[in-house]
Amino acid sequence: MCTQEAFQAQRSQLVGLLVSGSLEGFESVLDWLLSWDVLSWEDYESLSLVGQPLSHLARHLLDTVWKKGAWGCEQLVAAVREAQADSQSPELPGHWDPHSPQPAQDLQSHRPAIVRRLYSHVEGVLDLAHERGFISRYECDEIRLPIFTSSQRARRLLDLATVKANGLAAFLLQHVQELPVLLALPFQDAACKKFMSKLRTTVSAQSRFLNTYDGAENLCLEEIYTENVLEIRTELGMAGPPQQSPATLGLEELFSTRGHLNKDADTVLVVGEAGSGKSTLLQQLHLLWAAGRDFQEFLFVFPFSCRQLQCLAKPLSVRALLFEHCCWPDLGQQDVFQFLLDHPDRVLLTFDGFDEFRFRFTDGERHCSPTDPTSVQNLLFNLLQGNLLKNARKVLTSRPDAVSALLRKYVHTEFTLKGFSEEGIELYLRKCHREPGLADRLISLLRATSALHGLCHLPVFSWMVSKCHQELLLQGGGSPKTTTDMYLLILQHFLLHASPPDSAPGGLEPGLLRGRLPTLLHLGQLALWGLGTCCYVFSAKQLQAAHVDSEDISLGFLVRAKRAVPGSAPPMEFLHITFQCFFAAFYLVLSADVPPSSLRYLFSCGRPGSSLLARLLPAMCVQGSRCKEDSVEALLQEAEPHNLQITAAFLAGLLSREHRGLLAKCQGSETALRQRQACARWCLARSLHKHFHSIPPAVAGEAKSMHAMPGFIWLIRSLYEMQEERLAQEAVRGLDVGHLKLTFCSVGPAECAAMAFVLRHLRRPVALQLDHNSVGDVGVEQLLPCLSVCTALYLRDNNISDRGICQLIERALHCEQLQKLALFNNKLTDGCAHSMARLLMCKQNFLALRLGNNHITAAGAVVLAQGLRANTSLQFLGLEENHLQDEGVCSLAEGLQRNSSLKVLKLSNNCITYRGAEALLQTLERNDTILEVWLRGNTFSPEEIEKLSHRDARLLL
Repeated sequence: MCTQEAFQAQRSQLVGLLVSGSLEGFESVLDWLLSWDVLSWEDYESLSLVGQPLSHLARHLLDTVWKKGAWGCEQLVAAVREAQADSQSPELPGHWDPHSPQPAQDLQSHRPAIVRRLYSHVEGVLDLAHERGFISRYECDEIRLPIFTSSQRARRLLDLATVKANGLAAFLLQHVQELPVLLALPFQDAACKKFMSKLRTTVSAQSRFLNTYDGAENLCLEEIYTENVLEIRTELGMAGPPQQSPATLGLEELFSTRGHLNKDADTVLVVGEAGSGKSTLLQQLHLLWAAGRDFQEFLFVFPFSCRQLQCLAKPLSVRALLFEHCCWPDLGQQDVFQFLLDHPDRVLLTFDGFDEFRFRFTDGERHCSPTDPTSVQNLLFNLLQGNLLKNARKVLTSRPDAVSALLRKYVHTEFTLKGFSEEGIELYLRKCHREPGLADRLISLLRATSALHGLCHLPVFSWMVSKCHQELLLQGGGSPKTTTDMYLLILQHFLLHASPPDSAPGGLEPGLLRGRLPTLLHLGQLALWGLGTCCYVFSAKQLQAAHVDSEDISLGFLVRAKRAVPGSAPPMEFLHITFQCFFAAFYLVLSADVPPSSLRYLFSCGRPGSSLLARLLPAMCVQGSRCKEDSVEALLQEAEPHNLQITAAFLAGLLSREHRGLLAKCQGSETALRQRQACARWCLARSLHKHFHSIPPAVAGEAKSMHAMPGFIWLIRSLYEMQEERLAQEAVRGLDVGHLKLTFCSVGPAECAAMAFVLRHLRRPVALQLDHNSVGDVGVEQLLPCLSVCTALYLRDNNISDRGICQLIERALHCEQLQKLALFNNKLTDGCAHSMARLLMCKQNFLALRLGNNHITAAGAVVLAQGLRANTSLQFLGLEENHLQDEGVCSLAEGLQRNSSLKVLKLSNNCITYRGAEALLQTLERNDTILEVWLRGNTFSPEEIEKLSHRDARLLL
């Protein structure tokens, strides 16, 4: 017997059982509960919502069953046992009357057996049901959506038969009885089972340890993995309700059906900046699958690295790709491959680092044969388009710059990986350092140094902080501020690690650097050659050509590439692409073989005229003459623009005053360094001037506006890395715009620090628009130095909380120019209301405050009303999408009785009833300044809407 008390006591174990398998196992449990009438049809529908996390559904099921008493609890435990037994049995016993007078009821009573019988024949049954007029073509297409497995399609067909009264249930009951019984499910064939086992073992071995960022030790991924901020990309400007802030999702929701860009596509795209954790996210997906803990709807998962795929020169087929370059079946290769072709919906392919694939995506050459070979780029492109292995799911990761509009045509869902949240940084550091107090000290250090804290939102920097914790905690000269500072710190850490213990100095001293200069230059030469040839995995022959020997490798910045081809010497790769860019910059700064003039090609970011940034540069920077093959100039011209941008920022940082002295002492020629610095300074300043001059003239009567082009952020980052106030002043001297727009530009805290460093030198005030970025509270703190030159600050959808806004307002009180704040779609609550009220009371030139789509309630409205009473300038107050209700509206209405400046008040979607509207009407009788009050989306009946609109036309209903 299973009492409710015992059932509740075992709740956590039951949740574990229900989610430890796959969605298929969970749905099998539902089948049994339906067949026993434990679940009503309404219960079943609430537990079959597409896209819900399995853990959420499991807990919902336990809650539903518990309410049915001890009998229901017993039945659930029995259903779990039956479902576990199902997975071992090829055929379930079940005999029913094919001519039953109650076919829908019999379909439900024998549901587990019918699903198992129907599983392998669902496509043919769908066609027959359509031919006979039982289901429409639209219903067929809905059931056949590529997100569903064969058993899920069978269940959806049975679900449809339950609600259709046209004879479909009777047809299925009779037809399923006639279907042949398979002795075993296809994937239980011995060859398939053996291959599945081998593939899981292979993927598990590749995924268990996180060595992407560390050559000295292997970290267990399971112990260290910390979820990043993963948001789904939605199309803006589409008709419908106001845009909600993007939901932060868990990894398990990667294949949810919401937010699709193209429902017919089967590729999931994950974009993120370098170092944001894309590779680690895929590695966690692989590990969860291999361990049987998630993504079990896929029987086969094939992981690939784009940087390694592009090394394959000979043509290959789908079969060769899967078996020769991932995992080879030991027996029955043809049977296994045929199963993959017959059941592509049970296959997942992942492609990491599409931005490191040297070929640009095209859809011009169609290739549909899974057995005929073609070039690796054509094979990949046709897989992504669905011309090969249609309905197999694909996950592609990339930096944003490499994703074209053409590629997006073939993307089902796009996600943005934004790195760690503030909570994520702390959690990661606590996982890395379990010693008492150490993590606390590191977290306190980060909170006290906002520039370093801002960098750590990218996981690669959090790893560096963890790795260099001793140097950071003991450092007396201040913490790193720039990206270059941080990479020099990790360089120091690795150099000290490779030095004898008794010779370790207190910091990155010239002697330490000079002693390993040949090694660093060898690594730099290899890195630069790799960037110029789009090569990120190096063979033994390539290492030898760059004079990289075993001692150079032992330093730790080169590690074995994953998924090496068995039987060959293991190729090597840099810890991360950013390290390759750092060493390339180091080589450009210190190698005697690099003429200073060649740096102009670095800042041109590609072939002359080939990129937006190139078109910004003066002709002097972009020479059209053909360069000698494999020369520095040729390599810089051929490298990918996004890698050149990172390299350019590192080069600017190495040439800063703070680091130039150190490098001069280890290299011996300060003149050469000064020449390089002069060239870099000139290129940066001229590039920005050219950028500003390219802005079209303002429309008559409007402020001149500039929407930043892709290279603008990196130019600003490079100026910041150089840390020269005078250069920043010169760079923005020619900027004459009233509105600077940087929406959807991947602006995080580090970019905010760079912008503040440069923009605070503007001669004329500007409206700064940073909507749809990742500014956060730390980024707001970084922006404060440039607030005095802002007339308006737009921060829609930036994950900002009360803490960041309170800091912002404290500084804004002393900024005479600032007149507008837009904070739509953030995480604001009543906790910031006192600061908002103080802003309204103290700044009598303030014009607009937009707080829509936050979490402000009636309590916050009471406080805001106090600010309204004392304000004489505010013209626009936006509170769309909050929780004010009638109490909050009554408070605002009272505050507005003494306000003579407000013109527009937006209160849409706030659960306001007729009582709240009545309070506003009483205020409007006394206040003729207000022109519009938006009340759409509130709880008014049609009769009340008509009545209110007649009473005052200023109410927009």
